[in-house]
Amino acid sequence: MKEERMEQGPATDGTARGRSRPPSQADVAALAGVSSQTVSRVANNRSNVEPETRERVLSAMRVLGYQRNSAARALTLGRFHVLGVVTFDVTAQGNARTLAAISRAAQRAGYSLNVVCVEDQTERAVQQAVRQLTDQAVDGLVVIEAQILDRPGFSVTSGVPVVVADGDPERRFPSVDTDQAAGATAATRHLLGLGHRTVWHLGGPQDSYAARRRAAAWHAALKAAGAPVPPLRYGDWTAGAGYRIGRELAARPDVTAVFAANDHLALGLVRALHEAGRRVPEDVSVVGFDDLPEAAYYLPPLTTVRQDFEEVGRQCVARLLDRIDAPDGAGDAPVVVPPELVLRASTAPPPAPRG
Repeated sequence: MKEERMEQGPATDGTARGRSRPPSQADVAALAGVSSQTVSRVANNRSNVEPETRERVLSAMRVLGYQRNSAARALTLGRFHVLGVVTFDVTAQGNARTLAAISRAAQRAGYSLNVVCVEDQTERAVQQAVRQLTDQAVDGLVVIEAQILDRPGFSVTSGVPVVVADGDPERRFPSVDTDQAAGATAATRHLLGLGHRTVWHLGGPQDSYAARRRAAAWHAALKAAGAPVPPLRYGDWTAGAGYRIGRELAARPDVTAVFAANDHLALGLVRALHEAGRRVPEDVSVVGFDDLPEAAYYLPPLTTVRQDFEEVGRQCVARLLDRIDAPDGAGDAPVVVPPELVLRASTAPPPAPRG
């Protein structure tokens, strides 16, 4: 039912000028010609308000410069509409893009974000970050790629729901991640399918869950195909590491295909191959991982595994809100987001044998 308009007019001239106090719900109600209860329902985004009435209330809020009292609303509803994020290396492309996606998903859901970046993955630093966020009154936490959570006996005492992004699905916390194994398997099989005898792997940091999963899947794909398994080279996600290790690989004539654990490593590798006079893809095929916005503009454009960071962020927020709404009812099964192999110009069949 539509609420009947109240007969009395607004107690003010409809502006906030000359006020000795901020506008109240009663002021908004008087200007909109509705009850204070209706104003409260609109302010709290309740659905049981007619669209015409809602627009009239929102218009009155804008005219008066009314702002809802978030602290009072939190006390009433038991919600602060704030999510906390604990992250570590924000210079890492995956972490940065995951954080950005979480921020956008939280904003769409009507939540703001408080972020704490921890330099060192120690128990003390992580617990301090969690306490800092919970002291700021958050409804839940997302932890991005926290290797410290793998340590036996380590626990996060937060008092609020926790979801892990880019983490081990075997942890006790709900997790959301790209299917790292599927992406690495697709990259390796693609290169083998082009006719390469084997595929070398330029891996990420040894303490990274994502890097370990990609390396394990690369190894398993080679074994399943009966292909030789070359020595694994570890990097640190940077183009500099890709260049340094790439110089070693470029000196080996038996290297005709390389799967790099991320696009930055691939970029450094391509530079090293170019300086050594080895052409990509005519002499060496290269596949990356992530699909950076710049990957399509590498020379040559990079074949890579695309991660859907937007979906990872959306799932993190959706999973966390589910646990906030029903702490005992939300399942803990990991959410795995499928990747996509994007074919570009950096891969080709191996060069014909000389002689």
